Amino acid sequence: MALQGLDNLTRSLSRLPGVGRRSAERMAMKLASDPAGLILPLVAALEETRRTVSFCSRCGAITAVEHDPCRLCTDASRDASVICVVEDPSDIVAMESTGSFRGRYHALMGKISPMRGDGPNDIRIRELVRRIKSEGITEVVLALNTDIESEATAGLIAGILKERGICVTRLAYGIPAGSGIRYADSVTLDRAIRGRQEV
Repeated sequence: MALQGLDNLTRSLSRLPGVGRRSAERMAMKLASDPAGLILPLVAALEETRRTVSFCSRCGAITAVEHDPCRLCTDASRDASVICVVEDPSDIVAMESTGSFRGRYHALMGKISPMRGDGPNDIRIRELVRRIKSEGITEVVLALNTDIESEATAGLIAGILKERGICVTRLAYGIPAGSGIRYADSVTLDRAIRGRQEV
């Protein structure tokens, strides 16, 4: 039975993003080797997170349970007419770290993925359309990833919103800072050329 518990722990850990089966096995073994030092604090931290952390009912950002809607949604100094659409709440954290976007956010909680069986009804597109109607949004910035599934998701959202007369923009693509042209793939280079700006 003890091995069953270790197998269950490994399976649970391997469901985390970026954690493969081998990494999950190593983590499970390390946790099992020091239950008092590792498992008990981890269980306490997980329980505290479950009790105190939630997703904003409006934008989907990670927030404290007692702050819903979140501070990003209730901050009067932010531009309420512009909304940045991202795939996951962690993308909101990344966008905020730049300090350059001062509008509101909307996390889709995923993307369209026929391979996984995720269609338009499995992500928060209806909620986005509702917000645009009720909040008087005039511009939607699509800040989705650049893989095929994200591109399909962006195309669908752009089509839906343009039919409603909403200005839809996308983040610019280009060569990453600190990198060289010879290291960029052809798609990135093509987008960088097409998105060039006057200096």
